[in-house]
Amino acid sequence: MKRMAIVLAAGQGKRMKSKLYKVLHPVCGKPMVGHVLDTVKEVDCERSVVIVGHGAEAVQSYLGEAAEYVLQEQQLGTGHAVKMAKDLLGSEQGSTIVICGDTPLVTAETLKALTELHESNNAAATVLTAYTENPKGYGRVIRSEDGSVLRIVEQKDCSPEEDAVREFNTGTYCFDNAKLFAALDKVTNNNAQQEYYLTDVIGILVGAGETVLGYMTEDYAESIGVNDRLALSEAERLMRERINKRHMLGGVTIIDPASTYIGADVKIGSDTVLLPGTVLTGNTVIGEDCQIGPQSEIKDSVIGDGAVIKHSVLDQAEVGNRTTVGPYAYLRPKAQLGEDVKIGDFVEVKNAKIADGSKVSHLSYIGDAVVGKNVNVGCGAITVNYDGYNKSITEIEDDAFIGSNVNLIAPVKVGKGAYVVAGSTITHSVPENDLAIARKRQENKPGYAEKIRARAKAKKDKQ
Repeated sequence: MKRMAIVLAAGQGKRMKSKLYKVLHPVCGKPMVGHVLDTVKEVDCERSVVIVGHGAEAVQSYLGEAAEYVLQEQQLGTGHAVKMAKDLLGSEQGSTIVICGDTPLVTAETLKALTELHESNNAAATVLTAYTENPKGYGRVIRSEDGSVLRIVEQKDCSPEEDAVREFNTGTYCFDNAKLFAALDKVTNNNAQQEYYLTDVIGILVGAGETVLGYMTEDYAESIGVNDRLALSEAERLMRERINKRHMLGGVTIIDPASTYIGADVKIGSDTVLLPGTVLTGNTVIGEDCQIGPQSEIKDSVIGDGAVIKHSVLDQAEVGNRTTVGPYAYLRPKAQLGEDVKIGDFVEVKNAKIADGSKVSHLSYIGDAVVGKNVNVGCGAITVNYDGYNKSITEIEDDAFIGSNVNLIAPVKVGKGAYVVAGSTITHSVPENDLAIARKRQENKPGYAEKIRARAKAKKDKQ
């Protein structure tokens, strides 16, 4: 049976008090509407229609071609929002999930169970429900003796008996597509808000003798809709717990889950250890048997098996197998490290390839460079890559040795096996196996140190 989805993302979200459109607020590094759209795609929805309104351009820019879009210029209720998709989906046959774009905690497993219950019973509608001891503000789900759904009653309209019901409507549904749009044509706005409510569709279908079911999620968190910063914080906490649990069950050791932040799209191999203060975001991929942290931040980077990252920041970097980084290193975009590389303390690498077995151990900057295998870069050595207008490339070939406090003025090339003496400023290429010295010959002036001290003391005494 064909499956489709309608994602409601047209509300302004005034309670967020933000310039950022509500459904674009991130939860664990991904905008809420991105979570929702990814989830419905896991349920094999062939078409996904996002109803946009306020911030439409921003939502479309983020989601791109992952969805179809309909603009709801006037927000006239949830029923009106769903009906906006009629031109795109009205003629389709199959099941349609309707879900809000601010419910990032709904899981694919729950939506699969919802749709399977719906389709196996040929239901006209199936409501995703949840249970809580305090359902204040939620519409109650009233069931018949056979367990089917009779109606959804908003709290303000509940009788005392209905108000005592603890099962409530989460706002997520699965509909028979044709019956959904037929019922929407019968929904009116004869209410105090003069809005068209999607919940009225349930009453219309029941009144027509159709089967309406309810599927109760076991996890109350899936019912949370984010309308303000407090709810956003709660969604973030619950999502973090869920993500950490998934990785730990997958073989990752997290020493202190409370101080570890893992983004929704991060992938981590088994037997990797995450130490306290680790922050992993974006599309980061970490291999097996790694040690990450403490206090390391890694974004949109790929880390090979057996790598060690300590007290460091990585942004759009690649780190090979068994390579060590840190403490206090900074790998900027397009830093590419091979296998068994060592990047030590206070080293910065940007737009540079460093091949297998090379070492940059202390206090160095390697930018816009290509470094070969088994190269040793001494303490304080830098590639001088910028002349104020243009960036230039430094090349260091295999087995070269770069002494401490060497400046390599790009564009320049150090040949294979060449040796650059400490303290040199290299402005011309060094051929293979040559020794390069570029510093003024030392001159000693006997007894001159005492004259310098006397001069300095006299100056101080005059002050």
